[in-house]
Amino acid sequence: MTRIFYIIPALAVLLLSPIYSCKQSDPPDNKNRIIRDSGDLVFSGYGWNIKSSTGPVGPGPNYFNGSDSMVWVDSKGYLHLRIAKINGKWQSSEIICTENSGYGTYVFCLESDVATFNERVVLGLFTWDDNSFKEQANSEVDIEFSKWFKAGDSSTLTYSVQPVIFDNPIAYSERSFKPVMQVSKLKQPSTHLFTWRADQVTWNSYTGSVYPGGNPLASWSFNLSNPVRTKIEGGNVSNPIIIPAPGATTRARMNLWLLNGLPPSDGKPVEVVVRSFEYIP
Repeated sequence: MTRIFYIIPALAVLLLSPIYSCKQSDPPDNKNRIIRDSGDLVFSGYGWNIKSSTGPVGPGPNYFNGSDSMVWVDSKGYLHLRIAKINGKWQSSEIICTENSGYGTYVFCLESDVATFNERVVLGLFTWDDNSFKEQANSEVDIEFSKWFKAGDSSTLTYSVQPVIFDNPIAYSERSFKPVMQVSKLKQPSTHLFTWRADQVTWNSYTGSVYPGGNPLASWSFNLSNPVRTKIEGGNVSNPIIIPAPGATTRARMNLWLLNGLPPSDGKPVEVVVRSFEYIP
């Protein structure tokens, strides 16, 4: 059932098998939806569609569940995303903005502690375009929180500009960055953003829930001095790029998912709360 809440207050190592294509499995599109006032839910003044699948799809691959128990906006206007075992299967969650976006600043404010994830869990805050694989490697820029299978990793934050690995034989190490930071600060509300331009992408993280306030936690910059790279996935090869450009259907996304679709090693469900999102062209 479609749910609309009228409350106003995006290292992407996908670890996919080659049998899975680069398409990220959007929910069905409704051409009559109105930007900022529609979709499956409204969060931070933007309409969002909820991803749902009957079989495993990327990233992961995972089963994605769009039910009220997995994705919702609460009475404060905060977004909740969950990983949980339902009907014997571990299922993940993802939302996709109904508004196309491009160059500009993407700001995500988190309410949850993102320092203590299970080593199989990933929170992704990113851009994606199903239709720009060949020209722009799916137009993907990422902020991600994960231990990437390393239970003892004390730093969960990774900044990336794609492509990093996918089906490439080795990762392009210059295209992602795990900052050294005060991880304990991620236990409180924190704000994370990237500014995407044709000549440079910059990332910044702060304590607190106000942009651009708070104490700096981490930052990184990636520019055109880096080498060109191609994305290889499912037997397909993109054009060589340095900084991907937005496509005509690039959108912000947020997802909470499991590496290789494997259950959390502690067997516990996961919930993340996002205070707010803003796109500044």
